[in-house]
Amino acid sequence: MPEIKALFWDIGGVLLSNAWDHTQREQAIEKFGLERAAFSERHELVFSSFERGKITLDEYLDRTVFYCVRPFTRDEFKRYMESLSTPDEASLAFAKGLAESGKYLMGTINNESRELNWYRIERFGLRAIFRVFVSSCYVGLRKPEEAIYRLALDITQQAAEQCCFIDDRALNLEVAKRLGMHTVEMHGAEQLRSDLKNFGVG
Repeated sequence: MPEIKALFWDIGGVLLSNAWDHTQREQAIEKFGLERAAFSERHELVFSSFERGKITLDEYLDRTVFYCVRPFTRDEFKRYMESLSTPDEASLAFAKGLAESGKYLMGTINNESRELNWYRIERFGLRAIFRVFVSSCYVGLRKPEEAIYRLALDITQQAAEQCCFIDDRALNLEVAKRLGMHTVEMHGAEQLRSDLKNFGVG
């Protein structure tokens, strides 16, 4: 087996909670009393643009929430969105240890909107772990599009067979595997540590 030289990580569902996935949106719908059907329809129409960095968080909220008068403020809603991000402490500590070992190029391949991605990088100290962030909002591509994985390999100049990609969703892993990358499906910190050890990572 080729030596693993680079580790690419999803963020939401691996190191942190998801930023603005179905669960987080449902919590916001309940807390703020949003009209579920209308919000969901509007969200689906603009979410791809939001995650690709084509529209800002304010533009997203204009189209999904604040298209009518609300009894809460935009800032209140934004703060709540941010509060939904929580860390997986064990996984974060493990990733930080791998980064500090200096043995691996550490990067992300993740789907997140620009403002939430920046908040999470800042709030949870991710710059201390990763050298490169291949985030959908920066590159205009989203998993599971093959092009985002190819871009990660191109900009880091890594051979696919010397890379491992970690994600919590099987479809995202299937594409990476087809390109020749090793993959680990995340189910928990101890399982992640064990699976990476099988690839000689540790």
